[in-house]
Amino acid sequence: MSMQQPGITQFTGLRVWVIGATSGIGEACAKTLITAGARVALSGRRFERLETLCALGQVNQCLSLPLDVTKAEQIDLAYQAIVRAWHGLDLLLFVSGIYIPLRADNFALAAAEQTVQANVLGPMRAVAAVLPDMLEQHAGHIAIVGSVAGYSGLPKALAYGPSKAAMINFCEALFYDLQPRGLSVHMISPGFVETPATAQNDFVMPALISPETAAQEILAGIQQGKFDIHFPKRFSRFLKFLRLLPYPIYFWILRHFVKI
Repeated sequence: MSMQQPGITQFTGLRVWVIGATSGIGEACAKTLITAGARVALSGRRFERLETLCALGQVNQCLSLPLDVTKAEQIDLAYQAIVRAWHGLDLLLFVSGIYIPLRADNFALAAAEQTVQANVLGPMRAVAAVLPDMLEQHAGHIAIVGSVAGYSGLPKALAYGPSKAAMINFCEALFYDLQPRGLSVHMISPGFVETPATAQNDFVMPALISPETAAQEILAGIQQGKFDIHFPKRFSRFLKFLRLLPYPIYFWILRHFVKI
């Protein structure tokens, strides 16, 4: 099966929905897309921040659509507003997510459930909203930001890691189904990015990058039609290698070189 899928020649005029646009990677992607001339629907929970971002665009270039990704009805209503305004969507870019550091000695089921609601069911709700129309038009892009934490079990990621592993599996299954039908799927796995989420970490984060750098990597990968978009390569390739190792070697490396 070929891994080739349509890319994007340019963002000018493209109809894009960024969910998770009010901070970090999502905000950086939104700003870049607005500057590039895309029509951008901006979603997140902070209404004031969405309005500020909208003001960066030209008249009628942006839509402010506040929502909570744990509420399917809010996602559906926002998508309906996009269709009314633009008669369709070209790219869903789902960036929203939460990170609650958890280890075995402080594992809390409520925190795990909150993580799954946002990081697993959230993107699934958004995909369910846009997919019927994209299938009907045999075109469209679905891009989901996960994390390299989904590659294998890591410290302090007792709920976050599994949620991102679920998104890797979800994107793989989506690609298998949608690529033959003309739709593009982009599985995005960043390493450490300087965001409010990673600000919770009390350890040295290797290869830490800015949200702006992450946005450049993501949008370039989408333009090129890449399925597996991971960065920064010096870190993400190392983690890809680790997950191929036998478990005794894998856990030995974690215990000796990961100081968390």
